Formats: sequence, structure tokens, C-alpha cells
Amino acid sequence: MNPKDFVAQQTEEIRNTVGNNTALVALSGGVDSSAVAALAHKAIGDQLLALFIDDGLMREGEGEMVAAAFAELGISVEVIDRAADFFATLAGITDPEEKRQAFRDTFYNTLGTAVRDSGASFLLQGTIAADVIETQRGVKTQHNILEQIGLDPGTYGLQILEPLRELFKPEVRQVAAELGLPEAISQRMPFPGPGLATRVVGEVTPQRVATVRAATVIVEEELSDLQPFQGFAVLLNDRATGLDEAGGRAFGQIIAVRSVESEDAMTASVTELHWDRLRRLQERICTEVSGVTKVLYDLTPKPPSTIEYI
Repeated sequence: MNPKDFVAQQTEEIRNTVGNNTALVALSGGVDSSAVAALAHKAIGDQLLALFIDDGLMREGEGEMVAAAFAELGISVEVIDRAADFFATLAGITDPEEKRQAFRDTFYNTLGTAVRDSGASFLLQGTIAADVIETQRGVKTQHNILEQIGLDPGTYGLQILEPLRELFKPEVRQVAAELGLPEAISQRMPFPGPGLATRVVGEVTPQRVATVRAATVIVEEELSDLQPFQGFAVLLNDRATGLDEAGGRAFGQIIAVRSVESEDAMTASVTELHWDRLRRLQERICTEVSGVTKVLYDLTPKPPSTIEYI
């Protein structure tokens, strides 16, 4: 894949398909949706509406970062707060696939409303090849693979365009760089569509998401110089006995740290972290994240594990 040729081809295809209509893109801050937004803006300019849905499941400061980064590119991003809707939908659900379905339904109902209100005729998505393959194999459904999971885009009032569908992550990064996206976005670690809901084992609540979000900040800071393919924190559903600051008994949360190396997300090996770094991760998470009494490091490659937990 030649990035320059790909951008030229897809720009023309988007322009011809959209015509004089309006298109909407939902940004998440990840490289996939960001590349699609930049590609579509190059093709149709102000006919593109860029939307960031704050579902309450993003990393720290995600909405502000996305809006600021795209303002630099001349693309205005509308941020809408729908966190309450997503948490209400996820309440009481613990099964991984039921979580994904609940997220997906709320996501597309929100987008459907946005499309109708804006008068947009098209929705651009950052679907990539790995999303399609994992859904086909039944490993886990991806929220952005509609036809493979039995959803008709027409029921949401949407016509879907997926210009990155044939590409894997390294190729998407090349396209993002060709489009002039900053390295902070083009080289950013992958982040799942359902966000931190995939990193909370058990029920997804605002309090549990806040815990894993705080731990994620620490993991990303401590691994930043290594630049793993993915490095993140997971909140497990069990608890473990520990000690509070006064030396008394505490029955607290368990955080698992995961860091992997991969090219295309289809296979992954575990990052071999030095003991000093592991100890620093444990000390910071237990000290800085309220209620955590135990930190684990995940040693499982893909396969047999998937990269994400849910």
C-alpha cells in the first residue's frame, strides 16, 4: 500500500460518493477514526461534521485532546456528553458480549439521532481489517461491524462509508502521517471502541471506570519510553485482602497491568518489563489509586489470550 496513492484514491471516492450531501464522522481520539476524519475533510471540507461522543468510558481528558488536536488541522469537533446514557445501559451487565451489544446499541442510537438532527446522509467509520476478521471468526464482535452482526444501518438512518476497511494498523498509521496528523495521534496506542468498558471485568459503573482510568494514566506514563503496541490497566472483578495506611485490614480492588508487542493485533507477545519498572507500577497504582490492594502483570500472549480482556 502506497500511502500517497491510497489517500488520493479514497479522497476521490469519498468526494464522488458523498456528492453535495453532508457526512458525519464519530471521533474517538484513536488513529483509525482520526485518519478517517482527516481523509474525509480533505475530500469534502465543510460538508463533514466531526462528532466526539463522550460516553464516560474514555481515557483522561480525551474529549479536550481531540477537539484541540483537530482545531489545529482546521476541523471543528462537536463534543456531546452522553455518559449517563451509556452507564444506564451498561448497569447490571457482566457478560462480555452483552456489554458490547449494550454499548453498540447506545452508540448507534446516539449517532442515529445526531445524523437525523444534522441532516447528514453518510456516516464515516474507522473500521479496519482486524475488526472485520475478529468479528468473522466469532472472537468478539466489534461495535463498528454492522452487517456482520445482523444490524441494518438503515434502521439507524445511516449509510456507512469505511475507507480503511482493507488496512491493518501499521498501514493506517502511514495514512495518518501522509494526511499530516501529529505523531501524538498517528502513533497512538490502539484503544477499543467500547473504551474502558472492555477493561472492567464485571459490571461497568462510573466508580469502577474511574478506578481503571486512574490506573491507566499511570501505566501509560510508566511505559511511555518503551512505546509498546498496547499498554493498559484492567480492573478485575475479584477483590483481595490488603492493608490500609493505618495497618488495618482492607478488602480492595485488583488491577492487572497488560503490555504487548504486535504488528497487526492478530498476534501479540508480552512486553518483557524489568523488575524495577514492575515494582514502580505496583507502588504508584497502590499508592495513587484509591481502594487498590493488589497489582498483577499479565504474562499471556495472543493467542491463547486476546489483547483486551472483554
